[in-house]
Amino acid sequence: MKIGICQYSPAWENPHASIEKINFLMKDYENVDLLIFPEMTLTGFTMKSKILAEEIDGISFQFFMNIAQKLKTNIFFGVIEKDDDKIYNSLIHVDQNGLIIARYRKIHPFSLADEDKNYSAGNEFIITKINQVKFALSICYDLRFPELYRFYAKKGIDVIINIANWPVKRIEHYTTLLKARAIENQCFAIGVNRIGKDGNGFEHTGASSVYNPLGKEIFSAENKEGIFVTEIDINEVDKTRKDLPFLNDMKLV
Repeated sequence: MKIGICQYSPAWENPHASIEKINFLMKDYENVDLLIFPEMTLTGFTMKSKILAEEIDGISFQFFMNIAQKLKTNIFFGVIEKDDDKIYNSLIHVDQNGLIIARYRKIHPFSLADEDKNYSAGNEFIITKINQVKFALSICYDLRFPELYRFYAKKGIDVIINIANWPVKRIEHYTTLLKARAIENQCFAIGVNRIGKDGNGFEHTGASSVYNPLGKEIFSAENKEGIFVTEIDINEVDKTRKDLPFLNDMKLV
């Protein structure tokens, strides 16, 4: 499976300017099965949720639905999602026909940045499929809570996805946790992080990465903006689990 990873610096709280950046990056686009963007893709990790929240007719939804249909590819993107009187930090899966297939709402808001005061917490884990490959969806801070991914592993997922705005001061935590989630759940782990300085003054170097089911790094990009293409062999998941059937010995999940 061919994966496109968009690592870029969003225009702070400015979806229209971010769209211009993405359109520029897309000039060198090559066909992939899945294109993945960072957390809160068009705004950056902002607490102005009430101002920037969107429903399905919002700018983020319409932009990525149109791109997916035009490119005939699946897209995972991040958005500030409004649903009735609640606002969520969400990851949306749009398929090659531009249809919304799944939406994951971040279960663990980052309280250190008051995310819990500005966003509602999701309450369910979400698995989505592309050509029968099972993807487990998560966002940034979720990565620190391994119990979420154990539930995913019990469901036989093939790939963990984590989209993020993870700052450089703790970037080793990000890559280490991604690697650990891959090893302990014997699946691929893909992290897509932003780069650049956000409106709160935090620096980001990306370090978007892909780890195989044995924890080997097969892709990483740091301090570079672009759409990077890598390939994963899903057959490695079954092989690893058959050769090393550790998941069968889980007792507490």
